[in-house]
This record gives sequence, structure tokens and C-alpha cells, in this order.
Amino acid sequence: MTTNGGFQPVFCTIVPPHVLDRLARNEDPTLSGPARRSLEHDAYQRTHRRLTTVIGAPAVAAPAGAVADQPHRTIYDAGHQQDLPGTKVREEGTEPGADATVNRAYTGLGATFDLYLKAYGRNSIDGEGLPLDASVHFGTDYDNAFWNGEQMVFGDGDNEIFLDFTIPVDVIGHELTHGVTQHTANLTYFGQPGALNESISDVFGSLIKQYALGQSAAEADWLIGAGLLAPRVTGTALRSMKAPGTAYDDDVLGKDPQPATMEDYVRTGRDNGGVHINSGIPNHAFYLVATAIGGNAWERAGQIWYDVLTGGELKQDAAFADFATLTVRAARERYGAGDELQAVQKAWEQVGVRTL
Repeated sequence: MTTNGGFQPVFCTIVPPHVLDRLARNEDPTLSGPARRSLEHDAYQRTHRRLTTVIGAPAVAAPAGAVADQPHRTIYDAGHQQDLPGTKVREEGTEPGADATVNRAYTGLGATFDLYLKAYGRNSIDGEGLPLDASVHFGTDYDNAFWNGEQMVFGDGDNEIFLDFTIPVDVIGHELTHGVTQHTANLTYFGQPGALNESISDVFGSLIKQYALGQSAAEADWLIGAGLLAPRVTGTALRSMKAPGTAYDDDVLGKDPQPATMEDYVRTGRDNGGVHINSGIPNHAFYLVATAIGGNAWERAGQIWYDVLTGGELKQDAAFADFATLTVRAARERYGAGDELQAVQKAWEQVGVRTL
């Protein structure tokens, strides 16, 4: 394991706070009520995460009898309460039950484990067989999903704006990848390093979906959270890596604020310095790299990004240019001066990020 600068897990949600803030101000209580409760839940969990960071979380090890290089999944039902983890409802090796949410969570954890193991030789989130725990049916109409530094948590959505958060497998992969980052580069969750943290989760969340579906870079939709938005919403997903800023344009949610290039970089103190907004720039760079190289994106393009994330040289406070420079170096070291290197250099140039 490479942990850069100390172990500092953060609280990360798939729905950005600026989206819930907008919903919370809506005049319709069927929209504002769930959003306000979700924000309250998030504030509580964020405080709990900070306290756990200070006092230390209990060490979690694989149970006796666990098979090496196999997932160890446990799904809990929070019963629409806020106490975690809830009641155990499914564990590794058991058959699917009647609750589709439980089954999707179980499958999504497995898909994430498979991508990291089979594509990159990584044994679970920490590289050492960390058990994968998840709680479903969290809170009442909870409009989010999150990684809290120890486990996954999924809300059911309000069925007005958001549906069940276990529906998109890339949401599961995104949140678990925050755990991978936590155990490797440990990027600071603010400003450009925070946007890189979010982007890396989007990148590997998308790769997990592509791997599970057997899609090439050309076949993938490059959407994050497709299937999550309710039918009344004018939009396709939470974010688009192919075309940042186009995922939704809705009278309730507003317009997707993500920029695709540094020309439109958003300077803000909200959302930890715009971590969910400016992540569109490195997201788009990865899309450009993957589609330029072609084939399966988790292979060469994904390998370059994984090499940088786990290589030990990516600093906690890395800016976009630092990350981009390391991807150029990683592409050259692994693949030489070929198509891969040219694709990486051109992509960062296209999004306006200078490499050294």
C-alpha cells in the first residue's frame, strides 16, 4: 500500500452539495423536504467522519477462512434509519433475495472488486483484501450515496428527482474508488486536488461499468449515474465525461455546471472549492485519451491513470498540471513514445492543462 502523507479518509457523496442546496430551496415540499433531510444526513456523517479521523477507526481485517483474491461482501439494511451499519441481510456466497436493492449493491461491490483485481492486480480497496461492506435503505428518501472511509451507504432516493442509488453500477464504483484513493495518493479534498479525487472516482467508476458490460471506449456512454434521474428530470445522468456540462438542463436542477476545459474553470468556495464541478476537466482529458487510444479503456488508458494513482509520486496537494505531468511520464515509461504517449499529451493540451 502506498499512502501519501498519512491516512486521512474523507466523506464523499455522489450527488454534489450544490445540487441538493438548489433542491432544498424549491417551493415544492416534495422536492425540498428530501433534499433538506439529505443535507442534514450528510452534515452529520461528515462530522462523524472527522471525529473518526481524529480518534481513529477500528482496524478491519478479512475474516478467518476468507479466500485470497476473492471479495468478502456484506450487505446491511439500515431500515430507513441513520444508524450504521444496520441489520445484516446478505453476505459473501449467499443467494440473491427478494430485495433488488440488496442484490444490486452486492453485485456492484463484486464488479468493483473484479475490475481492480483482474485489470490491475489490486486485492480490494486497500490492496490487502479489505472486506466490502455496504448499507442500503439509509434514511428516509435519502438523495445520495457515499463512502464514509469505512463502508458504502446507499439511499433510496425520493422518486421525484433521484431513484435508487444502487441502480447505476458506476455510482458504486465511484464511491469505492474514493476508498482506493484514500489508501494510495490520499488527495486533499479541496480545490484542484479535490477535483482530481472526484475525477479519479468518475474515471474508475466508468471503467467498472464498461468492464462489467464488456464495452469498448467507443461503445461506452461515458455518463456517470445514468439511470439515476427520475423520469420528470430533463437530463441523462449526473455528469458526462464525453461532454461535461451537458448531463442535465432541468427547470428544477438547473444546468450541469461542469467545464470541459481550463478556459471555463470555476473559482468558488462552495463544494470544497468546486470539487464536483472542475472534475469535468480531468474527466474530459481521460475520455479523450481513452477514445484516441481505442479498444478497452480499462487497459491502456486506465493503466496509465492507475499507475499515477498508486505510484507514490502523486502528492496530496497535486494540481491538475502535476497529475497531467505524471500521466505523461507514466505513459512513456509503460508504453514508450507511441500512440499512448501522444494521446495523453494531446488530451491535456485540448483541455488546457500544461504538462511539464
